[in-house]
Amino acid sequence: MTLIDRIKSYLRTPSGRRNMEKAKAMARDPRHQQKARQLLSRFRTGHTHR
Repeated sequence: MTLIDRIKSYLRTPSGRRNMEKAKAMARDPRHQQKARQLLSRFRTGHTHR
């Protein structure tokens, strides 16, 4: 079973559906959108400060 198959089967479970709904709700939150944009821009520019 590939990783994608495992993910798909997990998302069909009740807990997987709950987590998917949580993730969708977080994705609609402007604060989380800003964090995601910042993270993606760091990867695009290649600057990772740790």
